[in-house]
Amino acid sequence: MANHSQLGFQDASSPIMEELMQFHDHALMVALAICSLVLYILTLTLTGKLSSSSVDAQAIELVWTILPAVVLITLALPSLRILYLMDEINKPDLTLKAIGHQWYWTYEYTDLKKLTFDSYMVPTSDLPLGHFRLLEVDHRVIVPTESKIRVIVTADDVLHSWAVPSLGVKTDAIPGRLNQTAFLAPRSGVYYGQCSEICGANHSFMPIVVESTPLASFENWFSLSLSS
Repeated sequence: MANHSQLGFQDASSPIMEELMQFHDHALMVALAICSLVLYILTLTLTGKLSSSSVDAQAIELVWTILPAVVLITLALPSLRILYLMDEINKPDLTLKAIGHQWYWTYEYTDLKKLTFDSYMVPTSDLPLGHFRLLEVDHRVIVPTESKIRVIVTADDVLHSWAVPSLGVKTDAIPGRLNQTAFLAPRSGVYYGQCSEICGANHSFMPIVVESTPLASFENWFSLSLSS
């Protein structure tokens, strides 16, 4: 999760988020190169070392036509690759349904025996020592590690958004429509997110907590949840 005074992204906890962070760094380097070139040309122009008499008009037109096209290609190709990777959902190991309400989430595990529960934010007065204020919930989403998880997202009342930054997941929850996303958590951990669509007075009190556990622990949790 994010730290105080953090300027960059949260640490990547899924392959897709790693790809997104690499593309972010790539785009920043392209922007830095463009800014450096513009600053260099501007400096030459202000110092009088670059004038219309010393530059071939045909050559400069060729450069400012080809160079932007090259820049766009260097940005478009990796961007399209990541878009296809994010949309590719082949043979998920587990399907989870997330339903947004004002102001809590409902989760359904339907691949095995149907398991449904509501997830509310834990009030500050009931928060255990060491847990995060406004981010902890009474029922976490438990998923197995190293498994492809498909999340079907919808809403019951208004627009919501199911987002977990460290997993590279952000999908709008729209009433009457099913959107889907996927992620893979390569290691055990607890990942925090929040509703990322303004959905009313308590919009900031809709946290999301995803806990990734080994498969054996997930099976034990699932059996206990069905029996309780």
